[in-house]
Amino acid sequence: MPQAQTARQQARPRGLGGDHVEGRQAVRELLRAGKRRVHEVLICEDAQSAATLAEIVDLAGDRRVPVREITRRKLDEAALTAAPQGVIAKAAAVTPVPLEDLAKPARGTPPLVVATDGVTDPGNLGAILRTAEAAGATGAVLTSHRSASLTPATVKAAAGAIEYLPIAHVGGLPAALAQLRELGLWAVGLDGNASDGLDELRVGDQPMVLVLGAEGCGLSPLVERRCDHVLSIPVMGRIDSLNVAAAAAVALYDIARARRRSGSERTAPAGGTH
Repeated sequence: MPQAQTARQQARPRGLGGDHVEGRQAVRELLRAGKRRVHEVLICEDAQSAATLAEIVDLAGDRRVPVREITRRKLDEAALTAAPQGVIAKAAAVTPVPLEDLAKPARGTPPLVVATDGVTDPGNLGAILRTAEAAGATGAVLTSHRSASLTPATVKAAAGAIEYLPIAHVGGLPAALAQLRELGLWAVGLDGNASDGLDELRVGDQPMVLVLGAEGCGLSPLVERRCDHVLSIPVMGRIDSLNVAAAAAVALYDIARARRRSGSERTAPAGGTH
């Protein structure tokens, strides 16, 4: 990747970012959701025909978004990731939501919020957001410091999740956790050094915020003190830890399973369950 492109890719956007969208899945979901203004879509003129690209062109037409076909060289010059997959969209930045909004029930379920503590890798953050949305999380908290933001690499890895997952942008995570706890959420931290395992979680079906610590150093001391519970994912092989995005997937789907089970028990007819 050219040095100038690398520097642009790593430049931190103001606010949350998300205004530069690359990758077929991310651009398609941007247009499908229709929540942000899209200024234009750039498509490589020699991109291989694919159903996804055709759908992007159709969606752009429906939303009256200009589509420009450009050469491969010009697309690569405009790209801020290594592999834009033949399509780039320019859009309005993602608008953060107030933190207190994340404490409200969503779609009739208790809030499940994901917060990151020191996760600086854009690919990891994007993967976390993608999994969170797929697993039924109702929001996310990102910080201004010690955290990746919605860079082009993050947006591409999130594959459209940022269009549906409300995101709060806060100055410091400890204060945000304190506020969410005051609003009735359990704060549960995930840290590889914790003595209690994920199977000890007893509040998975309750309003909660899941806090993910950075790879290598885990939760910061102040964030850990703001958590009601700190748990680890048991590792049975020789590798002593999971990638933070993989750990998030394990924990989120464990919580999702607990919530489904709790919902089934609440709706089961008297006299027993199905």
